[in-house]
Amino acid sequence: MTYDVEALRSHFPSLATGLAHFDGPGGTQTPLQVGQAIARALTGPLSNRGRASLPERNADDAVTGFRQAMADLLGADPGGIVYGRSATQLTYDFSRALSAGWAVGDEVVVTRLDHDSNIRPWVQAAERAGAVVRWVDFDPETGELPAAAVASVLSERTRLVAVTAASNLIGTRPPIAEIAAVVHAAGALLYVDGVHYAAHASVDLGALGADFFVCSPYKFLGPHCGVLTAAPELLETIHPDKLLPSSNQVPERFELGTLPYELMAGATAAVDFLAGPGAGATGAGSRRERLVASSIALAEYEDGLRAELERGLAALPGATVHSRAAERTPTLLVTFADRVAADASRFLADRGILAPAGSFYALEASRHLGLGEAGGLRIGLAPYNTEGEVSRLLAALGDFALTSLPSR
Repeated sequence: MTYDVEALRSHFPSLATGLAHFDGPGGTQTPLQVGQAIARALTGPLSNRGRASLPERNADDAVTGFRQAMADLLGADPGGIVYGRSATQLTYDFSRALSAGWAVGDEVVVTRLDHDSNIRPWVQAAERAGAVVRWVDFDPETGELPAAAVASVLSERTRLVAVTAASNLIGTRPPIAEIAAVVHAAGALLYVDGVHYAAHASVDLGALGADFFVCSPYKFLGPHCGVLTAAPELLETIHPDKLLPSSNQVPERFELGTLPYELMAGATAAVDFLAGPGAGATGAGSRRERLVASSIALAEYEDGLRAELERGLAALPGATVHSRAAERTPTLLVTFADRVAADASRFLADRGILAPAGSFYALEASRHLGLGEAGGLRIGLAPYNTEGEVSRLLAALGDFALTSLPSR
């Protein structure tokens, strides 16, 4: 299957600036059709949900379309798709709801590989419930987090394990299906942060074995919002605080207040874009089938760019790449001997190349790597990056390595 990056780039007005975006892990650029879908929903006849009038139907269609689109993307049931303002908000909401059933002495497992949004909500919920927090470390030399490391901290008191499907800092992709097997054997639930994973891999909730999977459309060409998916029957067992007159149906019981129909329409448009020929899919098959095809095409393309990038970084004097796991996304964390990563980021920005520096809320991971809060330079590939941009980045980093810059 042919992946035509130039055809894909033609749909992104922001790329006309000439900036080279290696900041995709923090949020991708947006294709025109996503912005147009948001505008159509927001400016067309619109009211609260219903079926009696056109404005009501427009709102209702935005919601049902969103649920089906996300279900197609994630290999899930549309009845188990929950909208949220962000993945962080959803995780806090579910940590409060789930911890209501925890008792003193129960145990919760978190990992040092995760973004803090999949650590702190569970740690804080455990503290309130009197539960014990068990930590799982990853190997700082290889970046790996094997299922055995998770299994080693499980017990009959474990209630929930929270783990990332892909590190937003170093790209590591833990073996989620293997982890799910040991977690379920212990009788616990598995909550998976798929925010970084969903941008680079085809998601199949059933194959992963996750009880909960959360992601963010703005990481894969959509608007700023969050999505959680779980089996509807599991969601039926969870009872969050809500207003008395608001719906008690699943998934509506988890969505407080009037939904942002325009963002839901934009997220649906992003899924449709990913399922289109511009993203490497064929015109045949269901949307789910086309999404899987485009994901495969994208992964092959990004892996090729990543290999080129890694070869160039290996030849760069004083550079250390901390992204080493066998299974990883095209996201590289780089530090420089006797240099500050933030200086490298500024050096690149002055040349129209965007690669930020920091720990990116993966504070535990950055500390475990010995990088503290400063982290490193994060280079993240997205569907619209090109070989020319990678060459441009490597040339600029070569100049940085040979240039004496005072740290600011």
